[in-house]
Amino acid sequence: MARAPLLQLSGISLSFGGDPVFDGLDLVVQSGDRVALVGRNGSGKSTLMKVMAGLVEADRGERVVPPGVTVGYMEQEPDLAGFATLGDFAASGLPEGEDYRVAVAAEGLKFDPATRVDAASGGEKRRAALAKLLAEAPELMLLDEPTNHLDIEAIGWLEAQLRETRAAYVIISHDRAFLRALTKAVFWIDRGVVRRSERGFEHFEDWRETIWAEEDLARHKLDRRIRAEGRWAVEGISARRKRNQGRVRALQAMRAERAALIRRQGTAEMALEAGQASGKLVIEAKGIAKAFGSKLILRPFDLKILRGDRVAFVGPNGVGKTTLLKMLTGEVAPDTGSVRLGTNLEIAVFDQARATLDFSMTLWDGLVNDPEMAVSGRSDQVMVRGVPKHVVAYLKDFLFDEAQARAPIGSLSGGERARLLLARIMAKPSNLLVLDEPTNDLDVETLDLLQDILGEYDGTVLLVSHDRDFIDRVATTTIAMEGDGRAVTYAGGWSDYQTQRSAAVAPEKAVKPAPKPVAAPGVKVKKPAQGLTFTEKHRLETLPEIIEKLEAEIGKLSDFLSDPALFQTAPDKFRRASEGLAERQAALAAAEEEWLMLEEKAGA
Repeated sequence: MARAPLLQLSGISLSFGGDPVFDGLDLVVQSGDRVALVGRNGSGKSTLMKVMAGLVEADRGERVVPPGVTVGYMEQEPDLAGFATLGDFAASGLPEGEDYRVAVAAEGLKFDPATRVDAASGGEKRRAALAKLLAEAPELMLLDEPTNHLDIEAIGWLEAQLRETRAAYVIISHDRAFLRALTKAVFWIDRGVVRRSERGFEHFEDWRETIWAEEDLARHKLDRRIRAEGRWAVEGISARRKRNQGRVRALQAMRAERAALIRRQGTAEMALEAGQASGKLVIEAKGIAKAFGSKLILRPFDLKILRGDRVAFVGPNGVGKTTLLKMLTGEVAPDTGSVRLGTNLEIAVFDQARATLDFSMTLWDGLVNDPEMAVSGRSDQVMVRGVPKHVVAYLKDFLFDEAQARAPIGSLSGGERARLLLARIMAKPSNLLVLDEPTNDLDVETLDLLQDILGEYDGTVLLVSHDRDFIDRVATTTIAMEGDGRAVTYAGGWSDYQTQRSAAVAPEKAVKPAPKPVAAPGVKVKKPAQGLTFTEKHRLETLPEIIEKLEAEIGKLSDFLSDPALFQTAPDKFRRASEGLAERQAALAAAEEEWLMLEEKAGA
């Protein structure tokens, strides 16, 4: 006999005084389900999860949970009022003698149950809420962004717990690697409709694109039918009015159907513009170290970052990733060692604390009062990459509607705050982008777009993130902070780091270095020359002038080619100028590389 669903929603309709969030929604969760709940920021994912948990009552419809079935919910902002410590909150509701469940979860999630609630951070409170849910072990777990504020080690621990549990669960998460590893089905909220796929998140994007392609084709066919019927109505309706009223009514129905179609929300119009090119050398750190009292953050560490590098910093929470980032950008001084910043740096910072956002301000005021975006004498425009633009139009580029422009920043969701911060840093040209936890709360489409933008960005990127998938897609170098002040540099992204680290832990499996050459008896091995030869010294002195000349020529050719009509009016000149530009860009890259090599040799 088939077992009843753990949870069933039927005909759910809900609005908050305006357009409906859901209308006639049906949804079923079965025993053993592992479901990803996905959708754009603002599509209603958290609201739907609260309806599923019974915390929000729908205007119409029915929520059914069979007797004896327990449903647990982990929300993004848990209320711990009335509890002295995080452990007290997490253990509330557990049978006597089962507090050990909280201790196990606290160790895996990395928080101290003895921490007082009034002294706990938002991240610690969320981890306590997650520990409470895991300790209670309900038959259905509803998890709203469980990986936020978890480091990569804790995410791995949580993955293992969810992989082994017999409970069903529904997860909202921005962490694509997490969703791919755990889910076997998808609920997709799109324009108030929830669709279900019986394949996991790994196949979601292909499924979504197929549905959108089918929608576009159906809309195109309907538009053609409306145009054809409209021509018929104009040309012959008077002569055939009586016997063709049915056709007229069908045309009206098609127009009503077309008007009722809700166009899917477009992607954000995000863009990054690199400012003037920085020098080839962006940051050079030599022997930098840092400690706060008895806590060692960083042992002496060397790092050289060149223009165009994408460097990710990974490691457990509290290990010092943000501190290292601030030392490299000059915001925090190292205890020992030195940091040299390259020339012409224009730095833009995305901070994980959202400290640059004033939550009491409206979105409108937050942008027009930003000194770097303000347009003199205008209270309705902002400067976007050197061009004035109406503040509402710019907000719409980041998927905010006109009503939200006058709403306080504090009322925004986590994903909306992240998009607003991106709007601010993308308004000005930069050539060094510092991103501290940029992926928290962003939806899948925005993450994809951000990844593509970073791929095309001409500047340098420094990234702190716990999102393994995002690191793999973006980073060319990974700095792993492994505790006790150790920072180790690895080539590539997260997966490359894991492979190289595994080889280092098991050296017998690693590729052994080639043996050093041994001289024959009586033959001396020639040591490599130290310092610069006379010719190399002369070359090092003349290269800056050569580089400056190439940069000037590149600027002139770029200005010449910026004329959009040039290709049609003077195709030969366009071709020669394009070839000349490519040659000079290649020569500039070679000259800068040569200068850097000689500079390093001279320093040695």
